[in-house]
Amino acid sequence: MQRMLVTGGAGFIGSNFVLDTLRRFPDLAITVLDLLTYAGSQRNLDQVSDRITFVHGDICDADLVDGLVRDTDVLVHFAAESHVDNSLNDPSPFIRTNILGTFTLLEAVRRHDKRLHHISTDEVFGDLPLDSVEQFTEQTAYDPSSPYSASKASSDMLVRAWVRSYGVAATLSNCANNYGPYQHVEKLIPRQITNVLLGDRPKLYGAGDNVREWTHVDDHNEAVHRIIANGTIGETYLIGSGDERSNKQIIEQILTLMDHPADAYDHVPDRPGHDLRYSNDTTKLRTELGWHPTYDFTTGLTATITWYRENPTWWKPAKSQTEAKYKLLGR
Repeated sequence: MQRMLVTGGAGFIGSNFVLDTLRRFPDLAITVLDLLTYAGSQRNLDQVSDRITFVHGDICDADLVDGLVRDTDVLVHFAAESHVDNSLNDPSPFIRTNILGTFTLLEAVRRHDKRLHHISTDEVFGDLPLDSVEQFTEQTAYDPSSPYSASKASSDMLVRAWVRSYGVAATLSNCANNYGPYQHVEKLIPRQITNVLLGDRPKLYGAGDNVREWTHVDDHNEAVHRIIANGTIGETYLIGSGDERSNKQIIEQILTLMDHPADAYDHVPDRPGHDLRYSNDTTKLRTELGWHPTYDFTTGLTATITWYRENPTWWKPAKSQTEAKYKLLGR
């Protein structure tokens, strides 16, 4: 592998992946394809701008995609519309990017016989009861509950069909919630951190009982590297730390780590169809590929708070617009 194409490489997880990949493989030629929608920024790649080729473009542009895929060895597909609230407000970008965009990439990969790794989410499985120890596995039936998760489920099914019907050399991963640097302020953890930094009170949906499994972005990307290198073609791998916390616990921990009272937050109306709990059984990833998380949540969250505290020029331009949107939604 000498050449890599990363779609969505200016977004949160994708940019962290590019930075990490160049630390591991300094001679690798990386091309990043990103449309630079509101959640992506070329600034995320400033420290490696002279070591990558950046292409501002759309994964639905078949001619552009064809040329880029032809000239690479492996395609890592991060590009996606990925926020549940936004999908509830306007599903159309999710259908276009996550379904049509993935189809466009698959067709190029098929024409040029390239290796593909497709990044997805555990939200495609729906949710689990709060009072159970049940977990998602690679065999769990899909049961998406939002336009976002439905569009990602559709993209997963396309990849699986292209593997089976056309012999495309692809692997898939479904990850738990990620956190870390460069995450857009619309997401739970950076939204609450930046609220506190600005002297505003964090916002908790409903009672805050909804549980998520939290994985540091570096641990997620380590898993992706292992799957690309040694994963079985056609197989799906679940990624998750095993650390489950309710949204209420997350906000209270953020406040405590930032030296504020743990109850200094406001309740806001819950989102429609809010999934109760996610939890991934990562036995396959751990036993087959030897992966395990290196971050404990408190250490990772502390480092994330520090990053947002030290980089206000990165997040402040998007903050006011994001909060104005939430205000219109009553959340």
